[in-house]
Amino acid sequence: MPMPATTVLTARALLLDMDGTLVNSDAVVERCWRRWADRHGLDANEVMKVVHGRQGYASMAVLLPDRPMEQNFADNDRMLAEETADVDGVVEVPGASAFLASLAGFPHALVTSADVALSTARMGAAGLKLPDLRITAECVGASKPDPEGFLKGAAELGVAPEDCVVFEDSGAGITAGRAAGMRVVGVGHRAGVHSPDVLVPDLTRVRAEAAEDGTIRVHIG
Repeated sequence: MPMPATTVLTARALLLDMDGTLVNSDAVVERCWRRWADRHGLDANEVMKVVHGRQGYASMAVLLPDRPMEQNFADNDRMLAEETADVDGVVEVPGASAFLASLAGFPHALVTSADVALSTARMGAAGLKLPDLRITAECVGASKPDPEGFLKGAAELGVAPEDCVVFEDSGAGITAGRAAGMRVVGVGHRAGVHSPDVLVPDLTRVRAEAAEDGTIRVHIG
């Protein structure tokens, strides 16, 4: 059989989501949010269609539109504590460790809807090294699908948005990356329905290398 074609993207910086992109945390996300759905009398399957990629309070605002935001923020704090304490089943997305290692020396950042404690716990549980630059929930005023996090990551790295490539798994994240004017590599089954620029099942066939002009060449496939 012929080998699949390789896609090569050129960028000056890479911006990486965490959950579903570098870390498979689906088991704990399901456990925590299904319990939350039960407490509020909501259909858990419908809840799970909303929560991926967003900060908790933003998901709650979609699911309980009549509830005061102050309650969502308080509930979000409880949810973060619950998720941070539960890392059972949290593992790396296949290829994530090698991909992160290939980024050594290149401008890149983690851009996640998790806060510092949750992102540290999940990356640690998955055995992954945290990038030096991390844009977490504490860094932004608006959750994905707002592009603020990706734009802040690009600004912190000193790179124009159009020179960045985003790696994302969720609809909210892909929308955020696209709204930031960035190209988006979709990772995993959730990403496929949101038409990313490139789609990969995981990170096993993704690597970065230096180009002669100082840019990053991302080989996919």
